[in-house]
Amino acid sequence: MRNKRCAAAAGTAGTLALAHGTLLTRGFTSAGIAASSAGAGMMSSAAIANGGGVAASGLVALLQSAEIEITATAFMKK
Repeated sequence: MRNKRCAAAAGTAGTLALAHGTLLTRGFTSAGIAASSAGAGMMSSAAIANGGGVAASGLVALLQSAEIEITATAFMKK
C-alpha cells in the first residue's frame, strides 16, 4: 500500500512540474502574464472578444490561476 501511495505522490509531483513548465513557457507566471508571450496573445484575443475585458471565468483566467496555485503549492511544501 505504501508503494502505491509513493507512486501516486511521484506521479502528482511530475504532473504539477510538467504543468508548471508548460504554463511558464506560454507566459503564465506567478507575477502575471508575461509581455509578448502566447499568454499575452490569448489575453488580448479574449479582451477583444469580450469588449475590452477578460472574463473571470474564461480560459486565460483559469490558466493564470492554475499557475499561481501550482507556485503556491510548491512554495508551501518547502
